[in-house]
Amino acid sequence: MKGKKEFSVYWWSADGSQHEELRFVDVDTAMNRVMTLVKGPASKLGLVARVIITDGGDFTCFEWLKDKGLVYPPIT
Repeated sequence: MKGKKEFSVYWWSADGSQHEELRFVDVDTAMNRVMTLVKGPASKLGLVARVIITDGGDFTCFEWLKDKGLVYPPIT
């Protein structure tokens, strides 16, 4: 779709395994899933260590780490 941003969500488990959660979704869908990953049961059990969102150009536009919280974009 012309002009529509597409985002993908990936997460890493505590053992370092990477998981593809969603591909090519709108920003609202991506952020809703991220909130579930970082605040939901899997995170509370310590299963989620890292979450990122990439844009259509495969650039990271969001990163959360279990031990640091939101690291990108930086809070100013």
